[in-house]
Amino acid sequence: MKTQKKKLNSLNRLSLLRKEKNRVIIAMSGGIDSSIAAALLKRTGFDVIGVFMKLWMAPEKDGLIGRWNRCCALEAEARARKVAKILNIPFYVFNFEKEFKKRIVDYFLDGYKKGITPNPCVVCNKEIKFGLLLEKALILGTNYVATGHYARIRKFVNSKRIRYSLILAKDKLKDQSYFLWQLNQKQLKHILFPLGNLTKIRVKELAKKFKLPVLGIPESQEICFIRTTINDFLTQYLKPKQGQILTTNGKKIGQHRGLSFYTIGQRKGIEFSGGPFYVVAKDFKKNTLIVTSFFNDKNLYQKSLIAQNVNWVSRKEPELPLKIKARIRYGHKAVSATITKKIRTKSFEVVFGSPQQAITPGQSIVFYKDKEVLGGGIIVK
Repeated sequence: MKTQKKKLNSLNRLSLLRKEKNRVIIAMSGGIDSSIAAALLKRTGFDVIGVFMKLWMAPEKDGLIGRWNRCCALEAEARARKVAKILNIPFYVFNFEKEFKKRIVDYFLDGYKKGITPNPCVVCNKEIKFGLLLEKALILGTNYVATGHYARIRKFVNSKRIRYSLILAKDKLKDQSYFLWQLNQKQLKHILFPLGNLTKIRVKELAKKFKLPVLGIPESQEICFIRTTINDFLTQYLKPKQGQILTTNGKKIGQHRGLSFYTIGQRKGIEFSGGPFYVVAKDFKKNTLIVTSFFNDKNLYQKSLIAQNVNWVSRKEPELPLKIKARIRYGHKAVSATITKKIRTKSFEVVFGSPQQAITPGQSIVFYKDKEVLGGGIIVK
């Protein structure tokens, strides 16, 4: 009885939406999350179409033979195709290789050239999954695009307008709302997250129940288009310039490979006696890397930051200053902060209740009010 009730709760919103408009494209990667999302949509009565996206193929060092992006490798496509066959839904492959290279990979490389640490997954969600794919879906007469993201969308209706809110997933450990802050009202109107009300444990139970061949597949936490390490990838595309590594008190301890290869708070890759060392800052004028041997060094902590390119999910900027909860990286605990606007620079200042460690330019800061994602921006200072 409990299992049946749980199932009804998780499918409740899908059932309501199905009555309105029926056709949905589900982005299938061959993994457990997108496969269960597709199965739930099918069982709810949607007219489901499976789509596998081929993204950018990174060339090998000789420039001749390439290997597909991890999330669209041949074995991943084969699994997705097999799941679609089991579910008895149409299956198509969309090639977004050129667009992905231009909008995501080039953005990533450009960020590292400038010495910041960009988050390509945030941009991919906006530009590819809920950008290009959604555009194609609407052109084809499809009402929704669905993915296996752990997040929720709520629809609010009043006499003036309809508003869509982005909400934390039920499973707080798997919640992916951090990566979705760039979405807007037009996109949210056409997006479904079937796993938002489920835990990962429940998703695995459903995979076993539905007899889908997706259990036991390793889940990668790395950037999908990088086959080995970020440094190996950057070495192929950037021309690093070596320089000095200095401690916070000015002592020279060695040479760095190039400032692009380091990020604030990083420890790995700075192997010198007297360590471990942590990156505190990057001085581009002098081409020096500043490090400390103390994990709790006060230089690693900042009380505030400046964010630009801020997006408010509801479209309307809230009345500022505003007390919020904020995350400065994925997996970071949301902490109390106050956000205000800098009129001259069109940027926003976020002041934290307590100093935060390793605030990193290029990363996203995401603003929350209770369980709702208000918006976010790119950390610039």
